[in-house]
Amino acid sequence: MKLKDWVTFIALGLVWGSSYYWIKVAVHELGPYTLVAFRLLFGTLGLLVVLFWHRPALPRDRRTWLILALIGIIHTWVPFVLISWSEQYIDSGMASILNSTVPLFTLVIARFFLQDERLERGQIVGLLIGFAGVIVLMSHDVGYKLELTYLLGKAAVLVAAVAYAGSSVFIRKMLRPVSPIVQAAASVAVANGLAWTAIPWTETPFRVPVLSETWLALAWLGLLGSCVAYLLYFYLIHAVGPTRTTMVTYVMPVVGIALGVYFMQELLSWSIAVGAVLTGLGVYVVNRR
Repeated sequence: MKLKDWVTFIALGLVWGSSYYWIKVAVHELGPYTLVAFRLLFGTLGLLVVLFWHRPALPRDRRTWLILALIGIIHTWVPFVLISWSEQYIDSGMASILNSTVPLFTLVIARFFLQDERLERGQIVGLLIGFAGVIVLMSHDVGYKLELTYLLGKAAVLVAAVAYAGSSVFIRKMLRPVSPIVQAAASVAVANGLAWTAIPWTETPFRVPVLSETWLALAWLGLLGSCVAYLLYFYLIHAVGPTRTTMVTYVMPVVGIALGVYFMQELLSWSIAVGAVLTGLGVYVVNRR
């Protein structure tokens, strides 16, 4: 990874890592489907501005547009809804930790579909070190809750992680000639259209947020967590590959828990410090020469 790739990677980790906190803020007033719809609306508007500013070449064949539409459903709308729904029942830190399984799912899927994703033994060790860090971080937030909704909330995040992993490999394999700006804008726009179409069947009566912190959360999730983050993400997918890109989810729990410590006065335990060191070491080992 070049310096530009590292800067992009760290910026993406910070933006997406903070998203779990803002989802938790917004879900206090809104249902998950309405939350996702407003988030995608902000994201779409931001990406349309970027699209018209840069004016990248648009695909001319129907097949590419169908692939972009499919990515919008599987990679954007489905995981956004699942994670937002889950945070009604589990903590934001737990959601970010469970989503850190994305690189492991990506590694398995990529080995079957991408010739340039054959990781060496040392890199697999790095993935495992990073995942060990996630497990240590999880010990900070693990309780003994056995309620069905709590278990379903965790299962929803794991399904979202599989969707992220599979679609990341699919993007790398099928959309290399397409501009990352077009990929990001099309994906978020399709998901936005689907989200608003689904509202009458998913959440009625429709509620417009009234709290200022909810609007702040939606703007953050849309303009940064969807618009900016997707531009960074689609760039990295084609620059360094899906396995390295999805390792950004190892950074997210560190960011998510740090926000909880700072804004919600959660305790800073030994597991956070050790987990942060292990996740950082895992990212380094995978990407070292």
